[in-house]
Amino acid sequence: MQMIMESIKHVYAFLAVIPIVPFLLIYFGYGAYTGDRKKAFRIAMDVTTALLIGCVAVLFNRIFNSSFGLYGILLIMLLGGGLLGNVQYRSKGNVDMKRVMRAVWRLGFFLMSVCYLLLMCIGIGKSLFTV
Repeated sequence: MQMIMESIKHVYAFLAVIPIVPFLLIYFGYGAYTGDRKKAFRIAMDVTTALLIGCVAVLFNRIFNSSFGLYGILLIMLLGGGLLGNVQYRSKGNVDMKRVMRAVWRLGFFLMSVCYLLLMCIGIGKSLFTV
């Protein structure tokens, strides 16, 4: 059991380091399989978001020497869900949780992509200039 967990951890770490690779694999693979490029893009976004959350959390923790990365991301996503749910409740009178969660997850993809690029540049710069 321990070996399986270690293998899963290594595969996740490998895919999370360069998240564009699994995104492209899923996008082109699922797109070629079904022929539906829009659905392939959405599925690739959803899978890559999980990888980006872990990678951005680790980058944040290493750059700022903290352990708040994952908790901060989850806090921001929960606050975003609350705000989107409030907007939906005020406009429609009820909250569709599935729709709110999907919106938060997909907005998280874009936010995590920007944070990944920014933190990766900062991390590379920090490692180059601290010799």
